[in-house]
Amino acid sequence: MSVNGVQSLLAEMKSMSDSAKSISPVESVGQDGPGFGSVLQSALQQVNSMQQQSNSAQEAFASGESGADIQDVMMSMQKASLSFQSLVQVRNKLVSAYQEVMNMQV
Repeated sequence: MSVNGVQSLLAEMKSMSDSAKSISPVESVGQDGPGFGSVLQSALQQVNSMQQQSNSAQEAFASGESGADIQDVMMSMQKASLSFQSLVQVRNKLVSAYQEVMNMQV
């Protein structure tokens, strides 16, 4: 793995951490802000984008294009895999919460 690749990954992780810190955990109902649906849709689009980038990097490496390093391909594959796994875990938590609410007696 090249030093530039590691530095760019660290910079990306820091920016994601900073953006996560800026979101307040509990927002009041009256505040204007992104709704749950738009946040979920944005997350889905980001995961899809990472999957597509990974696929294009794999195809570029397989076709022998210049500038397609195996390290970059593996990094993009791991990023896509981690983002997908995170999304699946969020989905599982949402389904679990929905089932809990549906099982509540009123």
